[in-house]
Amino acid sequence: MPAPALPSVSVVIPCLNDAEALRTCLASLAVQSVQPAEIVVVDNDSTDNSAEVARGLGARVVFEAKPGIPAAAAAGYDAATSDIIARCDADCVLPPEWIKQLAEHFAADPQLAAVSGPGRFYGFPPRAGRILSGLYLGSYYQAMTLALAHRPLFGSNLALRTDVWREVGPSVHREDPEQHDDVCLSAHLGQDYRCAWDRNLVVGMAPRAVIGWSNLVRRFRRAFHTLAVHWQAAPPWERWIRRFRGKAGEAAAPARD
Repeated sequence: MPAPALPSVSVVIPCLNDAEALRTCLASLAVQSVQPAEIVVVDNDSTDNSAEVARGLGARVVFEAKPGIPAAAAAGYDAATSDIIARCDADCVLPPEWIKQLAEHFAADPQLAAVSGPGRFYGFPPRAGRILSGLYLGSYYQAMTLALAHRPLFGSNLALRTDVWREVGPSVHREDPEQHDDVCLSAHLGQDYRCAWDRNLVVGMAPRAVIGWSNLVRRFRRAFHTLAVHWQAAPPWERWIRRFRGKAGEAAAPARD
């Protein structure tokens, strides 16, 4: 039996004053074994030449004046025209099979709504990069899984069906720049959509998130703020009750990998 045809993929990259990192990111997309149908760079009111770099390397530029990654990411998702929306950061370096692996997940599972994978910090010796990445992402996954009652998506490395975005997009908190957009999206997908996690889908990511006390404090503050907003609609104990009831067969939620 022939393999199912791969869906088309739009890559969305929110960007603010990140021209040189963006150049490297787009170079890694140019050598993908399966090319994306389009690359949408969202210029979040940059004052450098990020938009010019993006256009010069073949990306479509969408301007979003509202500050913050939530607004920029949502604007990119809204603009995407392919079957699948892939999301990475401007400072990511994507492995050559990234688009192919993402597309294969959706081709193999028509019910799959979203898929995500981990990242690994570059710029460190290999062993140190693995350890630091594991500590950073391990704490993120554990804390957010407890808070949401399911594994969260990771914003530097995720993809979702465009049709699913059209369903949940109106409810995400795109106007709140203090939200973690990936946690927000995860909360709105919740247990109503089938999501997968692929440990072999690894992207390179810059270590800026863990360099400097102020960066760590800002990320933790945004994490607590994001959860507090979403817990108003569904606190964690209600999420866990629903998850366990789903496993028992009552109002069963789609399985998460």
